[in-house]
Amino acid sequence: MSTPTSINKKIQMVDLTSQYLRLKPKIDQAIQEILLSSQFINGPKVKTFEKNLAAYLGVKHVIGCANGTDALQIAMMALNLKRGDEVIVPAFTYVATAEVIALLGLTPVMVDVDPLHFNITAAIIEAAITDKTKAIVPVHLFGQGAPMEAIITLAKKYNLYVIEDNAQAIGATYTFQNGRKQSLGAIGDIGTTSFYPAKNLGAYGDGGALFTNDDELAKKIRIVANHGQSKRYYHSVVGMNSRLDAIQAAILDTKLPHLDQYVLARQQVAKTYDKAFKDLSGLQIPYRNAYSTHVFHQYTLLIKNGRRDELRSYLAEKGIPSMIYYPVPLYQQTAFQPFISANITLPVTKQLCQSVLSLPIHTEMEEDILAYIIAGVKSFF
Repeated sequence: MSTPTSINKKIQMVDLTSQYLRLKPKIDQAIQEILLSSQFINGPKVKTFEKNLAAYLGVKHVIGCANGTDALQIAMMALNLKRGDEVIVPAFTYVATAEVIALLGLTPVMVDVDPLHFNITAAIIEAAITDKTKAIVPVHLFGQGAPMEAIITLAKKYNLYVIEDNAQAIGATYTFQNGRKQSLGAIGDIGTTSFYPAKNLGAYGDGGALFTNDDELAKKIRIVANHGQSKRYYHSVVGMNSRLDAIQAAILDTKLPHLDQYVLARQQVAKTYDKAFKDLSGLQIPYRNAYSTHVFHQYTLLIKNGRRDELRSYLAEKGIPSMIYYPVPLYQQTAFQPFISANITLPVTKQLCQSVLSLPIHTEMEEDILAYIIAGVKSFF
């Protein structure tokens, strides 16, 4: 791979335009069919996408909804969690994971994460369990799974629900100790995901979904997401209005057969980054655990010696974008102070928020751009 000294085009964290252009005839046709049918809400295309995604994930039920945050809220409502119940979540994640817990009057219990793969573990969770704990929300951060086998075993021991936040890892596969493989998101009681445009399987607007193998839970989820009704105008519970738009379902169904190809493209970019950066003493490349594939929603470096912000500024001067996921731990956010103990210390989360930096990674990455980004990082060190 040659190393260009400059790039004529703007480098993007995610190139959605080029991805669209590759599928333009099919995407345009799918949208046109919805427009001509005028079945904009629910309708056959939503059901078709739910069926096809269920087959892809190897799960019995997929229920579309308006976005990934709604998916998390619907899951907790369907599990009948009550005000004051505690839900354990990682402190190193996007706000939505804890936000919906607080919105429902539940108590988010924020815990630290593993310093290698940045996810929660069974040992970390167990230390936080009380008699009020009712659920665990493992987040499969950046595209790699939390240690679900141990987490499920722990949940059974304490009779807890498991809600997988799979917004960043759709398409990833988990391997159990006996060799059995299962899609992330299809392991816990309920899995949730987001179809935000930048996700590995992204819509052209908002969208989300829930997954479950439990028939009764699937029924409850559909009721909650549809104003608390299973029959029109007859409301058995207080629900919400959260639907996956038919146009977005058509777009997602068109992109779904390409998801494995998208994953491979991202993995190839990550492999190239790894090879280039593995011997740089000033950073740590993403860790790969043995039980989960990594679909690289983000390629996230850990920058050592307090030089993260310096590196980011240096790259920006060269026209190389980067992102910090996440600059402030959830337990330090003003919104969550009513739920946080004054003496809480989560040292790994705090350190990660000061050290992580994500580089551009997407399905359309061109070799000259990739080489230019790599050269920029290496020249800094």
